[in-house]
Order: sequence, then structure tokens, then C-alpha cells
Amino acid sequence: RSLIALILCLTFAGSAFATQDSEHTATPSGQAVPRFVSLKVDVANGRSGPSSQHPIAWRYLRAGLPMEVIAETPDWRRVRDPEGEVTWMHRSILSGRRSVYTLEETTLHARDSDSSPIEAVAEAGVILSLERCRTGWCRVEGQGFRGWVRPHTLWGVYPQELDTGN
Repeated sequence: RSLIALILCLTFAGSAFATQDSEHTATPSGQAVPRFVSLKVDVANGRSGPSSQHPIAWRYLRAGLPMEVIAETPDWRRVRDPEGEVTWMHRSILSGRRSVYTLEETTLHARDSDSSPIEAVAEAGVILSLERCRTGWCRVEGQGFRGWVRPHTLWGVYPQELDTGN
């Protein structure tokens, strides 16, 4: 009898934790927050609040610029840009395509090794498409060049992505 009570308690406790966890990650889009996205258009307005009636706080002029979604409503995303500014953007101007922003001069290597040949060097402030990351390296592409870079020079990659091979 006490064994059955213990099993029932563990079952209810487990489902309570599962519910709590799923509520924590539930978002209107069904996607994780935070997450990285990019600007879909060349000119994008960042607003002070989640509606078109809120004033424009920032105007972005670079399609592909990575943004970090830090909160969301059904139609609006609260985003952080590479400089740390936070604004609201309509979901229609954001893309799930991943890109990164170079924080400093960044060397693109032919392979994921510091001793491999250098394919190109990107200046600070360059936007590169992110293909994938694996332990200690990310494969990027931009302006006809493709290579492996060390992620400490990039904005737009989470540390945990380097451990999983995403």
C-alpha cells in the first residue's frame, strides 16, 4: 500500500515538473527564447514597444544582421542587436536563418584547425551566414568565402551550441 502511494506521489511530482518545464518554455511561436534570428529586409524598424503605434527607436539598414529574440508576443519579438540595444520588431521582418556578426578581425580557416590554410580574413562588423558549429569552431560563409572560425570573435552563437555540434 505504501509502495503504491509512493509511486502515485512520484508520478504526480513528475508530471508537475514536466508541466512547469513546458510552461517555462511555452512561447507564442513555439520556439525557444532566447534564440538567434536575422533581419529579413534591408530596412527594419525597431520600436519602443510591441505595436506599430509605438515610436521607432532604431532603424536598421542591414539585411542578415543577427538579432537575439529575448521575449515575444504572437506578432512581435523583443530583440537585442549586436551592440546590445533592445527593441521590438514585427515577426514578419525576422528570419530563422542564422547569421553572425564579427566582433573583431576574424580569420576563416580551410578546416577547423588553427594550422589549416587561411581562406579569408573578415573585418570587424561583417555579417556572415552561419552554417554550423562544433566544439570550438563555427563554419561560416560570406561574400563568396567559406571557412571555419573561432566563435569568440562572433556575436550570434551560444556557448552550448559549440558542445552539441549544431
